Amino acid sequence: MNNLDRITINPAVMRGQPCVRGMRVTVGMIIAQLQAGQSIPELLDDFPYLEYEDIRQALEFASAKETQQSAL
Repeated sequence: MNNLDRITINPAVMRGQPCVRGMRVTVGMIIAQLQAGQSIPELLDDFPYLEYEDIRQALEFASAKETQQSAL
């Protein structure tokens, strides 16, 4: 897993769910939007404070978590 410096976990923000740069945007929210069919450009339009790298790191984080859970 590369450096995921944009993914933060803070118990005081969104109950400790993995978030993007400490904002109230969780990795799960990003993944859910993409699973619902929203494209990355559409997601960036809807959330102008997000950057492409935020979404890339959210995807990488989710993928790594899935791989870890599958290995158990």
